[in-house]
Amino acid sequence: MSEIIIAPSILSSDFANLESEIKKLEENGATWVHVDVMDGHFVPNLTIGAPVVKALKRVTTIPLDVHLMISNPEKYIDDFAKAGSDFITFHYEAMPDNVAELVEKIHSYGIKAGISIKPKTKPDEIKQYLDIVDLVLIMTVEPGFGGQKFMSDCADKITEIKNNAKDNLIIEIDGGINKETANYCKNLGANALVAGSYIFSSDNMKEAIDSLR
Repeated sequence: MSEIIIAPSILSSDFANLESEIKKLEENGATWVHVDVMDGHFVPNLTIGAPVVKALKRVTTIPLDVHLMISNPEKYIDDFAKAGSDFITFHYEAMPDNVAELVEKIHSYGIKAGISIKPKTKPDEIKQYLDIVDLVLIMTVEPGFGGQKFMSDCADKITEIKNNAKDNLIIEIDGGINKETANYCKNLGANALVAGSYIFSSDNMKEAIDSLR
């Protein structure tokens, strides 16, 4: 995969004008829309659910990259799949003993499955699943809030994941991404980048998105 995927996180968007925010992302070259789903339990914040994903699907053709930062993700896969998710990524830490079953359930809907790891989780813990998932999401901040500082030691996990991965695995990075940290991650082998405040707070969204590529 040669082109870098840019997946702006709507966590940093204007929630009162989500449709127009998504249209701006489309017009300015975003590859995906990253949707952060938080339950106030797995992470200390509460955001959006499947009804919002369903609404977004009606107003955009960009793939919806849904990141479940929730406990018991197996209970909600059906809802998010039926809502129109193109990717569903769940956290390894939320259900470490049932990864294969959950990936199979996501794939049964004909959509892509991703697995995410928090900063303290070592790549070795998910090595056995790299052949069955389509995407690995490496958190370079503690999940739960936007605008945190990039943790370079977490980005260093990219190399280990890449060395043990199939050729078409998407390695996505989320947390503290800007032009400088994007280059750091790309040089290590990341091919998808999530950015929120860097893109939505920019005076020129297109330039911000292009700078990450």
